[in-house]
Amino acid sequence: MMHIAIIGNGISGVTAARHIRKNSDHEITLISAETDHFFSRTALMYIYMGHLTYEQTKPYENHFWKKNRIGLKNARVSRVVPDKKTLEFEGGGSLSYDALIIATGSQPNKFGWPGQDLDGVQGLYSKQDLDALEENAPNNKVCKRAVIVGGGLIGIELAEMLTTRDIPVTFLVRESSFWNGVLPAGESAMINEHIREHHIDLHLSTNLTEILADENGRARAVVTDKGETIECDLVGLTAGVRPNIGFLEGSGIETDKGVLVNRFLETNLPDIYAIGDCAQQREAIGNRRAVEAVWYTGRMMGETVAQTLCGNRRQYNPGHWFNSAKFLDIEYQTYGWVFSERNKSEEEAHFHWRHPSEKICLTMAYDKASGKFLGLNNFGMRLRHETFDAWLSAGASAETVMANLPQAHFDPEFYRTYYPEIQKAFQQHLSKHTAQELTQN
Repeated sequence: MMHIAIIGNGISGVTAARHIRKNSDHEITLISAETDHFFSRTALMYIYMGHLTYEQTKPYENHFWKKNRIGLKNARVSRVVPDKKTLEFEGGGSLSYDALIIATGSQPNKFGWPGQDLDGVQGLYSKQDLDALEENAPNNKVCKRAVIVGGGLIGIELAEMLTTRDIPVTFLVRESSFWNGVLPAGESAMINEHIREHHIDLHLSTNLTEILADENGRARAVVTDKGETIECDLVGLTAGVRPNIGFLEGSGIETDKGVLVNRFLETNLPDIYAIGDCAQQREAIGNRRAVEAVWYTGRMMGETVAQTLCGNRRQYNPGHWFNSAKFLDIEYQTYGWVFSERNKSEEEAHFHWRHPSEKICLTMAYDKASGKFLGLNNFGMRLRHETFDAWLSAGASAETVMANLPQAHFDPEFYRTYYPEIQKAFQQHLSKHTAQELTQN
């Protein structure tokens, strides 16, 4: 029996702990300075919006950990000493280990903006961030306006949270259209419309240059590169996240953007592993980023490393890319790869369909030469993950996917479906592009 220390009690670290216990009698210690117990980070927004309490976001009751012999330590690791196999904690104390899993997640990006450390300036990642938001923006009397900087998924979540308390929001997005580095143009344009329909003051192609302080050292306004000064009581910095690895400096553990790992999630040092948002693949897997701050990949890494530590050495294999999110009232799903105009190759063709009046659309990517299905983005409908995963594994053609699209239907009964309209539009799309190719030839 060995002692396995896990730094971080998010989805990655907790999954590793659960599967190690399921498959062994190893001693396990979960270490976190954020909260005593694991909670669903993706549910933070629903606590603020009043849909859930903090206790309701805990997947396991408090006695679960003792019952399953998983030790919990509320502390912040200040230093890892690999040659002694020891962790040192802020404020004193240490812990010895036989194997170490680093699962410390992410922290919000800051880019050196003047005033970025003022009171009233915060991100939205941790439970502490949520607590700070309750202080900074409890209502629209204390917070008369909020400014959000950064046009990603965390930014849109924060905007939705604040609007539920009738707090006016100004949204600064440096791109010319919301998330257009990820989404194709038609989808990005629809999300722009949707944001503005929710009375959010969306400023595109706009950068933050400075946050101004009042006489008490609190944020009172932001200045943009357009020369605007926008008065506010809260500044939400949501310009992405980066791996939380500063405490590893001087440890000898190799890092770049994140902790460098191989396909077995092993670092350069023996008996030390890294998983989740803080891990960086030495060689990216397919089209995936070397660092993936995604809930389900963190869970998969946790299960993978647990197998290795229990004697069943296993490579990390995340399979086909998929993800889901929500843009205010619109649900979003993506399967396979659909690149934006900024990033797609010349070989990638797109078919885009949008409902004439509802915020519903679909974009399918396929290879121009072979017609092979590459991926699909879906907004406002629900489609079945397993069906798309099977099509991607089989190398199905775009025509096969479109002809069988109703098989992927996942919306509840009595929801209206749009498959005939989508299929008809796809055939018109193919006819148009075939005619263009014949003319060109």
